[in-house]
Amino acid sequence: MTDFFTMLPGETAPPVPAGPVLCGGTADMRRIHRFFLWAYGEAPGLVRSVAAGDTARAAYVGEVLGNFDKVLHVHHEGEDLLMYPQLKERAPACALHVGQMLEQHRQVTQRLEAIEPVRLRWMQGADEEPAAELAARYEDLASVLGTHLRREVTEMMPVADRVLTGKEMREAGQHGIKQLDKKFLVGYLGMVLATNPPADRKELFKEIPPPVRLAYRLVGRRLYRKQYATLFPGRPIPATL
Repeated sequence: MTDFFTMLPGETAPPVPAGPVLCGGTADMRRIHRFFLWAYGEAPGLVRSVAAGDTARAAYVGEVLGNFDKVLHVHHEGEDLLMYPQLKERAPACALHVGQMLEQHRQVTQRLEAIEPVRLRWMQGADEEPAAELAARYEDLASVLGTHLRREVTEMMPVADRVLTGKEMREAGQHGIKQLDKKFLVGYLGMVLATNPPADRKELFKEIPPPVRLAYRLVGRRLYRKQYATLFPGRPIPATL
């Protein structure tokens, strides 16, 4: 089976600076990107799973999707502030690719901004017209992300691994986490773990601060299972830690 994070014909990567690997950014980015690929692959179907007029389910699904959108936004915001300026400064040969990644972030932001009012309107009435528009907008976003998430890993992260420290990558990854609801975060961790292969789950879990690991074991795993079962009734719940 071909790895999703594989360069396609015609795509090019900037030169990787000489020197030792300073951080494990590539592995970390693959893990969070797998979650985004799953989340936005499912988003259109989740919207369409809500029957017209079912405002209770529309409110629930809409809240979950809104949290996904916020995670994606703060993830990109952290990269814009704490990763890409440093890459451009420390590895000037990747400036063109940095510009391309930032433009893709701009395109994602535009789509998220257009999605929000439609999502909120749909949550209130669960009407067919905003549902169809919302599903189509999520499909469009998923298409843009499919290209961006692959290219960021294949083109930019080998450079980041050699010019950013582990501390700097953690700061970029943790940017904006205080903006997110803590109850959502511990359940969200279950989704991230479930969308990664077993070996990656274990490595990711080891990197999480002990208080968060404890909160996940006490509360988060149960929240994840409850949320997945509510979002996808009848589906087997994917394994996690």
